[in-house]
Amino acid sequence: MTAITILLYVMIFIISLLLIALILIQPSKSGGMGAAFGGVGESAFGGKAGSHLTKTTVVMTAIFFVFALLLAMFIGHGLGEKKEGYRKHMTETVEKSSEVEAPAEKAAVKAEAAAKPAEAKKVDKAAAKPATETKVK
Repeated sequence: MTAITILLYVMIFIISLLLIALILIQPSKSGGMGAAFGGVGESAFGGKAGSHLTKTTVVMTAIFFVFALLLAMFIGHGLGEKKEGYRKHMTETVEKSSEVEAPAEKAAVKAEAAAKPAEAKKVDKAAAKPATETKVK
């Protein structure tokens, strides 16, 4: 793994923990987990804490998705990494597929070889027949 992918993994981990904390301290309309902590979000952030926490959650979620897409792009396209493993895998796959096809090719060659002597015998018999036809004028 490259330094960029490791950095993105760490950032996604940190942002996900922050998102979990932000979502849990938000006051909910029906009590929920926000009330389980004794209204920590309301007392710590003031009366309009819901709007500030909601905006922060939206921003953190957007950042999380951007980092997740970047990480997927770096991993999927293999940016910054050597593709030797991929080339080796593809070469082995081609070699294995040619080994699988080889018995089929051998069977086809044997079938052709078996058909040729029968045709050769027919030709030999035709050549051995004397010409019995005479032309009438």
